[in-house]
Amino acid sequence: MSTLSYVRNFFSDKYIASITPTSDFGVRKVCGKIDFSRCGLIVEYGPGTGVFTNYLLGKMGLDSLLITIERNANFVEVLRRKIGDPRLIVVNGCASNIHDILEEFGKTSADYVISGIPFSFLPDHLKDRILRNSFSALRPGGKFLAYQTFYQSNNHLKFHLERIFPSVLVEYEMLNLPPLRIYEARK
Repeated sequence: MSTLSYVRNFFSDKYIASITPTSDFGVRKVCGKIDFSRCGLIVEYGPGTGVFTNYLLGKMGLDSLLITIERNANFVEVLRRKIGDPRLIVVNGCASNIHDILEEFGKTSADYVISGIPFSFLPDHLKDRILRNSFSALRPGGKFLAYQTFYQSNNHLKFHLERIFPSVLVEYEMLNLPPLRIYEARK
């Protein structure tokens, strides 16, 4: 999908967080928190056009699985058409339904959940449901990794994560347009 198509979706879908896909620097910084040698299942929220998806598939083992959950039907179509990897499952749905989605594919827990959801745009009840369901869907020691653009919030997601996860770290990636806040929450 071209940048112009991405921009069109940005203006028509309030759940798209940025006008451009995440930079390679941002992708590497977020994914640097994943131990791919010990990873069987990753769930990705809001994969968009697949910048993280492609990187993850390039690093994952042959017996690993990546489930992406995307609300935007245009992005779902792009992912299904452009990425023909048997380790990828693309779901058109909402991240709050992670338990139903895992159950549908015979899984009980994920090693990692990566989220590009613009949490500051969500009502509190939905934000809370997504975060609580993500926590319970992770295996013990699993990680919830979220990236948010600077303009989305003033670090408000940290407060919500700390109410649910026992350990939350925040880092920044300035080599992204716009710059990113990266949250690492461990179960």
